[in-house]
Amino acid sequence: MPRSLRVALTDGQQREPHAFLARRDLTAYTRQRAECIRFLDRGRTVSEVADLLECHPVTVRAAVHRFADGGIEALPDAPRPGRPAKPLGPDDRSALAELLDVSAEAGITWSAPALRDWLRVERGVEISADWLSELLHRDGFRGKRTRDSVRHKANPVLQQAARAHLEDLRPCGRPHTPENAT
Repeated sequence: MPRSLRVALTDGQQREPHAFLARRDLTAYTRQRAECIRFLDRGRTVSEVADLLECHPVTVRAAVHRFADGGIEALPDAPRPGRPAKPLGPDDRSALAELLDVSAEAGITWSAPALRDWLRVERGVEISADWLSELLHRDGFRGKRTRDSVRHKANPVLQQAARAHLEDLRPCGRPHTPENAT
């Protein structure tokens, strides 16, 4: 039978989880790990703690091993790999808002990838098109689908001339009707 994990904190260590849990900047997983240590110190078993915190017993055991290896300082999440994102600052947002306002007055529409490219070239900001769309939505900008057709830009005079030219090209001079179109 496997040996059960127990945590026995000293008097000085018992204050650490309480002070740690009082912080407001903890992620949900960090808070969960600290709660695991606190409940195990009170004599609960791994399965009881897992039931209380609605997690897997492996999660509870991992929190105990983290705590045993590095104390309360080992409970927070490890830093994420990769380059940190450069935020879209207030100056960048105001320049983007001005561009969109001026473009809207001129009847110009922008796609998110085109705005992303504009930000990269003009402002030196790297951002994904999806995240940019989300930020614009939060700032109150509403997008709409661009038209798939250019019929709204067609010149009616040129269209009529093209229809007349097509009628002249029909064989035998028959007018085009749905019955004889085969």
